[in-house]
Amino acid sequence: MVKAVWNDTVIAESDDTVVVEGNHYFPTEAIKAELFKPSDTTTVCGWKGTANYHSIVVDGRENTDAAWYYAEPKSAAAEIKGRIAFWKGVKVG
Repeated sequence: MVKAVWNDTVIAESDDTVVVEGNHYFPTEAIKAELFKPSDTTTVCGWKGTANYHSIVVDGRENTDAAWYYAEPKSAAAEIKGRIAFWKGVKVG
């Protein structure tokens, strides 16, 4: 079971992650949705497409744009559709 932890709280866990460029992409249903807040931030990856972000809020602390996903990934990255990954101090393992 792979877990994503931030601020001493498990924010996602699954035994079905996809690893791309060293990042575990968790199925959307594996996250604790109540801890996630949509963000207006987007970035573009040449081969994956446009990434959208969520901030994570745990015990009143916010980790801005610490989770990202590709709502409509390019065909080369189709395996990460419906999945979310983490950075900015989120421990995954």
